[in-house]
Amino acid sequence: IQHLTRRKHKERLKMTEIKKYSALNDLAEKGGTVIFGGKEDKDIPLCELRQAFELGSNYYNRSFENLSIANAAELYLSSVAPLAPETLLLHIGENDLDLFENNPDKFLELYRELVCKIKSESRDCYIAIVSLKNYDNDSLIAKLNERLKYLADSERCEFVDVSQKKVWNPRSTKDAISFICSLGFVRNLKSHEPVYDLARTLFCYA
Repeated sequence: IQHLTRRKHKERLKMTEIKKYSALNDLAEKGGTVIFGGKEDKDIPLCELRQAFELGSNYYNRSFENLSIANAAELYLSSVAPLAPETLLLHIGENDLDLFENNPDKFLELYRELVCKIKSESRDCYIAIVSLKNYDNDSLIAKLNERLKYLADSERCEFVDVSQKKVWNPRSTKDAISFICSLGFVRNLKSHEPVYDLARTLFCYA
């Protein structure tokens, strides 16, 4: 009974989030940068970071409390694809550690299917796969991140490693991102560094 109650709660929460994002998408300008992540990503203070780092206006957070690789394709189609994102930051796996531990091949198969679905729906979308944070050096998370890097390389996506805490200079990061945005690009066409700086800013701001 408790399992069914939790499942119903998750379904209600998901539908509420979908309706909210659908309404916001009607007001949003297409072709921006979208965060598509899980529970910890919902609380990214995007408005504050956007102002502090002069990111411009076309940055959107479409993260879900219970996002997993099993429902990611469905949620992408309903809440992200309508934005026709130019750049997509995928941060998936937080809720899939049990699946990865028991069946890593299934996890990677579903992730690859998601990437292929995104490419078919948004042909010009630049996809960056963001690692899970692993500040405690958990061996399972480390293995998952290794497989994500392999997947990113094989699917010609960028892999952004935010697994470890790193010392970084917010001022230089702001300058790099602001310069690229001022040229009208979300990413530097000759270097992936600005996308890395952007992801580090959004996912490691704390």
